[in-house]
Amino acid sequence: MNIERLRELCLGFPAVTEDIKWGHDLCFSVGAKMFAVTGVDGPFTVSFKVTPEQFEELTAREGIVPAPYMARNFWVLAEDPNQLSAAEWEHYVRQSYELVKSKLTKKLQKELNLL
Repeated sequence: MNIERLRELCLGFPAVTEDIKWGHDLCFSVGAKMFAVTGVDGPFTVSFKVTPEQFEELTAREGIVPAPYMARNFWVLAEDPNQLSAAEWEHYVRQSYELVKSKLTKKLQKELNLL
């Protein structure tokens, strides 16, 4: 995984926006709610939302830690992108999108043509 592949993957989902927050973080959102974050400076790392069970499983792996400020919401930070296979990256990023999308109001999902 690299930043170009992450952008391609995230922007391939319906109603996704990208913007820079906090001066240097590239954030991918659906309905103004983030589902993946990467830095534009420094080494390539990615934060994303997972289920509570996956949070425990993934943070037990070397190179994946609880995401700063977001761990209480079951976000992980992949400090070493090589810890996940290409298939795992696609699974976890899509799942993060779906988890966040599912928390949007039905009204907003309808406005975004997600229903």
